[in-house]
Amino acid sequence: MLRLISLLFAFALLPLAAVADESRQPTHSYTLDNGLKVIIREDHRAPVVASQVWYKVGGSDEPPGQTGLSHALEHMMFKGSKNLEPGQASKLLGSLGASENAMTTRDYTAYYQTLSRDQLPVALELEAERMHQLTLPEDEFLKEIEVIKEERRMRVDDNPNGLAYERFLTQAYMASPYGQPVIGWMHDLDRMQIEDLRAWYRAHYVPANATLVIVGDVYPETVKPLVERYFGVVPARTPVPLRTPLELPAGGERSLVQHLDVQLPSLLLGFNVPSLGTSTQTWEVHALRLLDAVLDGGYSARLPSNLERGSNIATSAGTNYDPFSRGDSLFTLSGIPNLSRDVSLQQLEDALWEQIEQIKQTPPSAEELQRVQAQLVAGLVFAQDDITAQATRIGALESVGLSWQLIDQDVSALQAITPEQVSEVARRYLVRDRLTRTTLLPLAKEAQP
Repeated sequence: MLRLISLLFAFALLPLAAVADESRQPTHSYTLDNGLKVIIREDHRAPVVASQVWYKVGGSDEPPGQTGLSHALEHMMFKGSKNLEPGQASKLLGSLGASENAMTTRDYTAYYQTLSRDQLPVALELEAERMHQLTLPEDEFLKEIEVIKEERRMRVDDNPNGLAYERFLTQAYMASPYGQPVIGWMHDLDRMQIEDLRAWYRAHYVPANATLVIVGDVYPETVKPLVERYFGVVPARTPVPLRTPLELPAGGERSLVQHLDVQLPSLLLGFNVPSLGTSTQTWEVHALRLLDAVLDGGYSARLPSNLERGSNIATSAGTNYDPFSRGDSLFTLSGIPNLSRDVSLQQLEDALWEQIEQIKQTPPSAEELQRVQAQLVAGLVFAQDDITAQATRIGALESVGLSWQLIDQDVSALQAITPEQVSEVARRYLVRDRLTRTTLLPLAKEAQP
């Protein structure tokens, strides 16, 4: 906490652009003949390296009736390749003291390892083999699909909050495939076949649809020959073209009431807004990021100050906005009413709308905007302390069709936003024609008149 206070104080005294310049790391980018993009970022503070492979395919790319393919293939990437038995790659990395993991989102699938710099060739060789020599045995799939079904039950079907949010997304995204669950609908998992995964692998796991990100105690002159040795032999193939997930700009106000096994009622308001991947005016996206921070950027933000502590209307209230997606995004406000004061969900919603209207009519002060800008910059600078976080940000940007160079431009982009622009995006996007509302009620409420 003391470090954060000191850092914020320092940001108040220094130009934010100067802070950004000091945090930049030497970064090198090139493309192999087979289409694989390679990004190497030097960070020589510790003798470790993060190696990540990102594929530009995720849950939003799956056709109706075949949801869950990307996530299921992620699981199967650990189930054997031409020269490795199922689980052997993980055992090998573990014996070297490496950590590894993978993730699937709406936009991409990523595989990553953090390990000693001298073990980097091992990680590269393993990932290169998985890129083009995966075996996808049916017996392993039949076992793994049951694991995935249980994961869905645990995270969604038997988790009221997860289930409520999944249902909310189906209403918030009327036209966009972002309404599909990344883990897949259970009925699609029931009928998934190994041939479906083999076709998905052949279509999307190709060098030209991937990005290799390496961050750590490395130099490009020593890494490039390794990359060429292991990935240069992967055959070039043309990837299936992907479409940007677009949403209706104003689909009309929608409302969903859900009765689930929860202890407390809650409210979620979502507004369809652009992302950096879809906006024609990028300043809007940065203004939305700052609006998010003004409303819910820490203890001094408006929702905690006014609704949780000031009026005691909410026991919790917050916002969320993801600007770095391939398709159109959502700006959400959520809260739990203070039942000890008999606050209703309608009163909570009225209070949230009051906060929205206030910022529409009156821009934040220069001091307030400077505070939240400093908070966002602090987060960006802290991320530079972690090589995995650096690599993840680079890979995520590239995988949604943006450039890794936005990392070095982010501070100046935030600094350029004015208080009036923050109010302008609230007036433009936080409107009822873009609203999806969901109220979550305990099951007991269903029986009451």
